[in-house]
Amino acid sequence: MRIAMIGAGGLGALFGGLLAHAGEDVTFIARGANLQALRTNGLTVKRPTDELHLAVSATDDPSAVDPVDLVWFCVKTYDLDIAARQSAPLIGPDTLAVTIQNGVDAPDQVAAVFGTTAVLGGVVLGGGTLVAPGVVEQKTPRIPLNLGAMVGGSSIQVERLQRVLRGAGIDAAISPDVRREIWEKFIISCAALGLSSLTRLTYQQIFDCPETAELAEGIMVEAEAIGQAKDVAFESGTVERLLQVVRSVATMTPTARGSMYFDLVQGRRLELDAINGAAVRMGREFGVATPLNFAVHAALRPYANGTPVLA
Repeated sequence: MRIAMIGAGGLGALFGGLLAHAGEDVTFIARGANLQALRTNGLTVKRPTDELHLAVSATDDPSAVDPVDLVWFCVKTYDLDIAARQSAPLIGPDTLAVTIQNGVDAPDQVAAVFGTTAVLGGVVLGGGTLVAPGVVEQKTPRIPLNLGAMVGGSSIQVERLQRVLRGAGIDAAISPDVRREIWEKFIISCAALGLSSLTRLTYQQIFDCPETAELAEGIMVEAEAIGQAKDVAFESGTVERLLQVVRSVATMTPTARGSMYFDLVQGRRLELDAINGAAVRMGREFGVATPLNFAVHAALRPYANGTPVLA
């Protein structure tokens, strides 16, 4: 399968590296130091039991690559619009696009270029960390990925993709309702990413304090209410179940924090507008009150483009 990985950060490098190791034809669309490292030294994938060293194809120009079977978007939410438009030369008559971004807007953003029927939404439940340019470390023993067509159902193309992913060691499952799963991740993210960034606490510390635990639940209730207003088919007791998911993560990994926390403390741009900011925006659009998400968004907004410079 011909695959273009848009972005070669933690997830892009990990997934693209595993696919290349399995013999798939993978090209990384990257930039900066990461692009230079991939061209000069190749890609190193540090897995729990071994280490892969791969010679890979990498470019910063999508127009230099022929149309592919799959375009996999692994860029941050704030880079997605531009990345989708620049990926137009990669599109052939049967090209699929996969989005795995935080938030709930990514499939629609990519569909504006690729068309709705070509877009698969994805929810990643494991991951990798880029520890140096061209070097990625697998963070979890398994790499679960749920994906599905945003229009629902399956297809021969999607089933073929699932086989390719599984052949690369990615635990891919086809979701019958990936839109709901994306929204469930969004509900978690509003609390987990937003609160760990705002408070600088681990998930465990958040839930050890009754007040911050109550705040986390309230943030999630607001996000669920927005999804309900948008006709997402949640099951009864969704927030309670998702709270237990986060609590389980906190118990298993007491040092766990959200990815946005690490962007914050390292002075990088935040995906704030795709998480709590999106909750506030959609709440206003659909008449759903979001005072708790507003408070998180407002408090973090000065950091949205990196650490503010004090005069």
